[in-house]
Amino acid sequence: MNQLTNKGLAFLLLFIFLSAFNPYLNAQESTLIKVDKAGRLEYTPDEKGNTIPDFSHVGYHQGNKEIPRVPVVKTISSPNSGDSRQIIQDAIDEVANLKTDKNGFKGAILLKKGTYNIGGSIFIRSGGIVLRGEGTETRLLATGQEQRTLLRVLGGGSLQEMQGSRIKLKNKFVPVGSYTLDLETTEGLAVGDNIILFRPGTQKWITDIKMDQIIAREGTKQWRPEEYDLEFERKIIRIEGNQITMDNPVMMELDPQYGGGSVFKYTFAGRISEVGIEDMLFESEYEGDTDEKHGWIAVELGKIENGWVRNITSKYFGFACVSLNSSAKQITVRDSKCLDAKSVITGGRRYSFNNDGQLNLFFNLETTEGRHDYVTGAKVLGPNVFFNCKATNTHADIGPHHRWSVGTLYDNITTDGEINIQDRGNWGTGHGWAGVTQILWNCKAKRAAVQSPWVSGKNYSIGLLAEKYDGRLSGRPDAFWEGEQQHVLPASLYLIQLSARSIQTTKK
Repeated sequence: MNQLTNKGLAFLLLFIFLSAFNPYLNAQESTLIKVDKAGRLEYTPDEKGNTIPDFSHVGYHQGNKEIPRVPVVKTISSPNSGDSRQIIQDAIDEVANLKTDKNGFKGAILLKKGTYNIGGSIFIRSGGIVLRGEGTETRLLATGQEQRTLLRVLGGGSLQEMQGSRIKLKNKFVPVGSYTLDLETTEGLAVGDNIILFRPGTQKWITDIKMDQIIAREGTKQWRPEEYDLEFERKIIRIEGNQITMDNPVMMELDPQYGGGSVFKYTFAGRISEVGIEDMLFESEYEGDTDEKHGWIAVELGKIENGWVRNITSKYFGFACVSLNSSAKQITVRDSKCLDAKSVITGGRRYSFNNDGQLNLFFNLETTEGRHDYVTGAKVLGPNVFFNCKATNTHADIGPHHRWSVGTLYDNITTDGEINIQDRGNWGTGHGWAGVTQILWNCKAKRAAVQSPWVSGKNYSIGLLAEKYDGRLSGRPDAFWEGEQQHVLPASLYLIQLSARSIQTTKK
């Protein structure tokens, strides 16, 4: 069983201590999850057997390892007098050629304090590299009038199905929260195999969630089944007969009437790992509050697993401080700020901390002047977690943005704007249902619309302090609401699940 790290335990104890006071003094325990005296968890199933899933196996090595302090092997003592992009890129490329140690690292590059003018973009394309500054005194300044990402961490290749490895699930309903799958056979599978849990898009499903009936306007696209094949990355941790146990739970109902599911083994040659960005300030030049010809994203990660971004601050970028692409897996983004974005305030801008990947953790974050501050895009597959984050002076809403995000926990998020989980209808080119198994836990907002889709699961509002309203489109099914205008216990779902991992015997 996975063990809670010492720092995680200390953080948990502090959080529990603080939660003993307002607003938890008279809080009731949630009916969805019970915590016994030993810290073990018991989940309450709904009428189909769905439970609140475990969100604790996310982030860097799924929380099984501390983020390390990697030794410095290269130091840049001061910026160039002009543009510093090439000197930093040369240092990265030099370290990329070093041998990897037993922990998967080549070493850290230290940028000493100073302002480093960056025209263009810096790339990290090799694993095992950490780029570190000396806090906000190390300033990377995106110069010029080019809209771009300042620092790109990007591996290569793509996910590839292993030919002949696909196996169908038995024709039975699989509820949310389950770790086990019954297959037609387990021949060819082994413990430790990386697999895709595949859930096909079907026309019946599209029709039943009414996403082929979006009220059209110019540019509206009805959903098509072939565009909604979902691929959840998992690992096999046990095989018993024709049943496998996965390292992370099912996040969406697998229903035979909607095609059921299957599994297959995969490879991802070129995907990099063990990359960290830490302790520095990213800033963009700009010519006015609505200027869009300047730095757009501070740090972007793609085709990477087991990496981190910590203790960074971004200022004045038009889109994001950190943006994770769909191929970014098991990334931790923590203790960081996205401040004072500069752009036109409209669609496609100011997504302060954006996640399109899987098994990622965002916590202890702060934003100002964002639109969609803690947000997922289309077909983002969980579990993913946003925990203990704050947004002020917001211009839109927090939550899943469009087109069926699956399995996200928003835990102790505070905003002076809205948090919404809803049918977005014909916004964009037909955003439609934003997602399923989206959970708000002890959040605080100005107001919130939390709806459940017509079929395939529920969304949850637990312990939410916010005005409840109908959202964009009235008449949609209500989500599961509990503790409206009153926080509940446990104070944090993510932390109590993280704590329980080492002691709980979970029925899988």
